[in-house]
Amino acid sequence: QVQLVESGGGLVQAGGSLRLSCAASGRTFSNYVMGWFRQAPGKEREFVAVISWSDAFTHYADSVMGRFTISRDNAMNTVYLQMNSLKPEDTALYYCAATTIGLTSDLARYDYWGQGTQVTVSS
Repeated sequence: QVQLVESGGGLVQAGGSLRLSCAASGRTFSNYVMGWFRQAPGKEREFVAVISWSDAFTHYADSVMGRFTISRDNAMNTVYLQMNSLKPEDTALYYCAATTIGLTSDLARYDYWGQGTQVTVSS
C-alpha cells in the first residue's frame, strides 16, 4: 500500500503560480512512477503530467506543456507540480497517483491515489 497526500492548492489570480506537493508513505517511493491528474466540475479526470522512477523522463499534457513542471525528490518521498502562468481553465481538483506500470497517462493504470487538492484560478 502507498498513501498519498497532496497539498499546496489554493486561490490564485490568472498568470500566477502555485507549487503542489504530494507526500508518499508506505512502500518504497522510488519504485513508483508518479503522475498528476486533475478533475474540473462536470468533467472527467484528465492527465496532467508524469515522471519516471528516477526523474529522468517526464511527459505532459499539451494543455500544460511549457507552463507546468513535474519533479520528484525520492529522499523526501515527495513529488511536486510547479504551475506557472495559470489560467482560469486550470481550475480543478488536482490528484497525484502512483503506478508501477511505467510512464503512462492512462489513469486506469494507476494503483494509488491521493484525496486531491483544490486549485482555483480567478480571471
